Amino acid sequence: MANSITAYDTIAAISTPPGEGGISIVRLSGDEAIQIAQRVFKGKDLAKAASHTINYGHIIDPTNQDVVDEVMVSVMRAPKTYTREDVIEINCHGGIVDTNRILQLLLSHGARMAEPGEFTKRAFLNGRIDLTQAESVMDLIRAKTDKAMQVAVDQLDGSLSHLIKHLRQDIFSVLGQEEVNIDYPEYEMDEVTGKMMLEKATEVRDHLQQLIKTANQGKILREGLATAIIGRPNVGKSSLLNYLLHEDKAIVTDVAGTTRDTLEEYVNVRGVPLKLVDTAGIHHTMDKVEKIGVERSRKALSQADLVLLVLDASAPLQSDDRELLKATKDKKRIILLNKTDLPAQIRPANLEAVVTDDTLIIPVSILKTDGLDRLEAAIAKLFFDEGIENSQSNVLVTNARQYGLLAQAKTALDDVITGLQNDVPLDLVQIDMTTAWEKMGEVVGENAPDELITQLFSQFCLGK
Repeated sequence: MANSITAYDTIAAISTPPGEGGISIVRLSGDEAIQIAQRVFKGKDLAKAASHTINYGHIIDPTNQDVVDEVMVSVMRAPKTYTREDVIEINCHGGIVDTNRILQLLLSHGARMAEPGEFTKRAFLNGRIDLTQAESVMDLIRAKTDKAMQVAVDQLDGSLSHLIKHLRQDIFSVLGQEEVNIDYPEYEMDEVTGKMMLEKATEVRDHLQQLIKTANQGKILREGLATAIIGRPNVGKSSLLNYLLHEDKAIVTDVAGTTRDTLEEYVNVRGVPLKLVDTAGIHHTMDKVEKIGVERSRKALSQADLVLLVLDASAPLQSDDRELLKATKDKKRIILLNKTDLPAQIRPANLEAVVTDDTLIIPVSILKTDGLDRLEAAIAKLFFDEGIENSQSNVLVTNARQYGLLAQAKTALDDVITGLQNDVPLDLVQIDMTTAWEKMGEVVGENAPDELITQLFSQFCLGK
């Protein structure tokens, strides 16, 4: 991958979300960013402005000298910018019309509309950040918890890339020693090199194995834990959703079947981002609309990483309850015995004959909020041993691309270790060692194909 770009046109985009706000920011990047901005700016000569200064003035339409908006223009000169190119940021009032008009003026005076993620792509191609750091930019934007944000910040700072580059250097030093053996066979250093290769391959493999183990936590932090709240009608599913959201999002009544469709929301539970799905009550029904809701509930159940199965503890266990207990037995689940504020018909001991695994059963009263602290603690502990908020590691594998490449590198190192233990010639073992080095390079973007780069940055938001 090229380390620098020398002949790019100047791009422009709105970097703030659309809609009304206090301010909006229109960003320019490229060799002509300052000149293009000056064509529509009335105020200080931006060509003479010092780098990293903010300059007051107005954006005007050069065709009729109409004032478009009162603005503050930030001037940042290469290479100390986000893209390592000249960058202009126009801070204007946060209205839809004036923001878009400023962008259109810039486009009509020499700039090109930026593609999604193109500013960050230029930062990567110009060598300011590597691929893991570029991915962390979107992780930071999409972070749903403090822990997710901290992991993204650390990865943006290079925590993952520094570790991988260090491990690659260890492999490279061994590969270099083997090249010396090939060039100078008279020194007969194969035994020493083989021992060194086995030692380094084992050490790097163990590091990769630990990284790969973090992929589940990274996925949850990045995407949220798909959590389905299921149960019969009127057992308290929507009330549980409202409690976890801390707002009345779902309609709650004492009429069975009030929820007829799935309702999806994100919530932070003790540092674990949950993608909560409140489902329609799963039961046998002849109502056409309810049937559709029940089918969608079953689909949500099949796709869930975690199931919160709500039972009505004030009523005897029914056939629909038994069916749901059976349907969720292979899922990670927590069973909630709700309505403990009423005379109990079901107690945890009553479920022992039906629930034969180590599923956690928690008596709760969602109405009185009794027992729900225990539920929140259980969710965190179930997926993150001591709870992710207490995790000390911020070096995580956060997406499938990183996981797949690191898994391939580990497999190659396993082959290296097996080959050396079986006295396979070093020049053949070296092939697998080189494969591991290359796959790890793809993680940070040093060997990444152009198609992957294009696809990755196309997922970014416009203006970033």
